[in-house]
Amino acid sequence: MTEGAAGEVPGRMAALLHRLARRPRLWLLLLCLALWVPGLLTLPPLDRDESRFAQASKQMLETGNFIDIRFGAVPRYKKPVGIYWLQAAATAVAGQGRLDEIWTYRLPSLLGAIAAVWLTFWCARAFAEAETAFLAAALLGTTLLLAADATIATTDAVLLACVLAVQGVLLRVYMAARLEVQPEPGSKLALAGWFALGLGILIKGPVVLAVAALTGTGLSLWDRKWRWLGRLRPVTGLALTLVIVLPWLIAIAIQSHGLFFQQSLGHDFGAKLAGGQESHGAPPGYYLLLSTVTFWPAILFFAPSVMTAIRRRSEPALRFLVMWIVPWWVIVELVPTKLPHYVLPVYPALAMLAANWVLEKRETQKATETEKVEKAQEGDAPPQPAKEPLWDRVLPYVAALQFTFGLVALTAAAIMLPGLYGEGTTWWLIALACVFAALGLGALVAFLRRANLAAFLLAVAAVLVFYPTLTVGVTPRLEQLWVSPRAAAAERSLTQPGDPPPTLAGYTEPSLVFLLGTDTRLTDGRGAADAGAAEGGLALVEESERPAFQARLAELEADANEVGSVTGFNYSRGRRVHIRIYRVKPVHDEPPPPAE
Repeated sequence: MTEGAAGEVPGRMAALLHRLARRPRLWLLLLCLALWVPGLLTLPPLDRDESRFAQASKQMLETGNFIDIRFGAVPRYKKPVGIYWLQAAATAVAGQGRLDEIWTYRLPSLLGAIAAVWLTFWCARAFAEAETAFLAAALLGTTLLLAADATIATTDAVLLACVLAVQGVLLRVYMAARLEVQPEPGSKLALAGWFALGLGILIKGPVVLAVAALTGTGLSLWDRKWRWLGRLRPVTGLALTLVIVLPWLIAIAIQSHGLFFQQSLGHDFGAKLAGGQESHGAPPGYYLLLSTVTFWPAILFFAPSVMTAIRRRSEPALRFLVMWIVPWWVIVELVPTKLPHYVLPVYPALAMLAANWVLEKRETQKATETEKVEKAQEGDAPPQPAKEPLWDRVLPYVAALQFTFGLVALTAAAIMLPGLYGEGTTWWLIALACVFAALGLGALVAFLRRANLAAFLLAVAAVLVFYPTLTVGVTPRLEQLWVSPRAAAAERSLTQPGDPPPTLAGYTEPSLVFLLGTDTRLTDGRGAADAGAAEGGLALVEESERPAFQARLAELEADANEVGSVTGFNYSRGRRVHIRIYRVKPVHDEPPPPAE
């Protein structure tokens, strides 16, 4: 390639980015839909959180009680009511009367994730050009963690949109105070932030408030200035937040007799601070290590962009982003309970740092090349480039190594998982995985050659291949993992008219309850025998409960015939399961002895 042609390629890429940034919301929407909709429609109900949320939302529609939160007959007082309202509303509108379609419960997550991507663009526009803001939003939208949260019926994508709305207002107020911008952000913008705070509290309690409080307090301590916080209209804003939050809090306090606060704040929130809840403990450094995959492909720009921001922390926008990231990241690393999505609230700030670094680096390189050309035309010796600091030379290789580890892990997953948990892969899955790997390698090579914009575009192309391949091609082939859908299908084929709701013993995952229905009875082996002897019907008994089930049947002199079975791998517990399906004959159905 000639020197002139080589120079045209970055120019064309920059022109493409400029055109995309002219209609950012449209192109970001299309990107998000292409990445996330296949998974939203094809993934079966997942254990455990997604199916618990969906089942509780379904029961609101079934009972008409939109205050209390229940899974079966048991109160589910871990999170506030906001996400259940959203999921119930989405299912009422999109479900057309069907309450057992999991994709309808996922719609709030999809819309919340799209809103988060759009709000990332809006946040970045407070201090950057449209191209940088578009790049930041696209980097967030392509991350594996947000792609996962956009396609499952949990709180995190909607929560992220609330976090971004609050942080975007805080950022604008802070920038106006530091730069003495006139006119300063108005009261409508401030109240919009307080409104988002109220919604965020209804979604997941104090998380939104904690992120904003850490950011605002940290900046105030750093700058030794507090008066800028008064521009947030705290008195009026707090009143608005209470108007949003208090009605339900009062209602659930009355309905649950205070049990909601005891379980949500004491048992759920407090237990996570005290220790690794539900076997989700991990040492500090967990999120930094996990970001190799969860922040992929934006991890390619992670290390150098963060170091650049720390070095230039005196700039108001970068100082704000650093204070958004560091306190929350440190806290979640120190909290004993760790789940991948806990670090998601800072991913937009990381994406903004990465986008700012990518385009700023390109402008610096472009200015250097221009200066060289001008010196050559004037007959002067070209300027000697200044020696880069050690970190600037080392960190790109650290980022490249992280990106490579993520690329290898994701490629291997697409090829190997169908063999481990299904009947094996196919040639076309291998071909798509190879295309993904080739595009990822292209992004890596472009990055190492300092063609950062080309690296970004190739990385986006890679995920456009990979995510649909994973959700449409790979996951349906993981039959061994989808125990609940196969058990539910077997139960439906064996159910007879007049049967009572089925009984589950041993394998009581929420996904199977969601698929079988709210009246499904959860018990142990002895309880399944008692229910069958009393009413008959089907009992789905996991192998570990079979001895107790059969022993109790013998005590009751009841009969049960094995009519089916399902074998698979319970990924929630990390072990294989074997479920036997029995048809139990009720004891009282025995004909009376003939009269003497």
